[in-house]
Amino acid sequence: MTSPSDAASPWPCLREERKAGASRAILDVSVSPNAKRTEIVGWHDGALRLRLAAPPVDGAANEALRKWLAQQLGLPQSHIELLRGASGRRKQWAIDTEAADVAAWLARQAALRN
Repeated sequence: MTSPSDAASPWPCLREERKAGASRAILDVSVSPNAKRTEIVGWHDGALRLRLAAPPVDGAANEALRKWLAQQLGLPQSHIELLRGASGRRKQWAIDTEAADVAAWLARQAALRN
């Protein structure tokens, strides 16, 4: 059975999912493809807003985003799974790490500071 974490995340785009004794971070992302470079630009409707330097053709943007997230978080790409939004701008990613690790990464992002 899947259940959210008891503690609410200070990040609207992030939650923790617990399943069968393990936990993983769930990250909501809003993507603008075909950008000059991949970067975080802020928020969009509760999701992390990213510009992505990849075209939205044949899954290239999804794979580029998976690779970028893995590099940013210091994880293997196999630890990052696209749950929803394969063909849309709004995506949901499952990341096989503690939500606290993803929250710490978000806290280091200059574009997200008030």
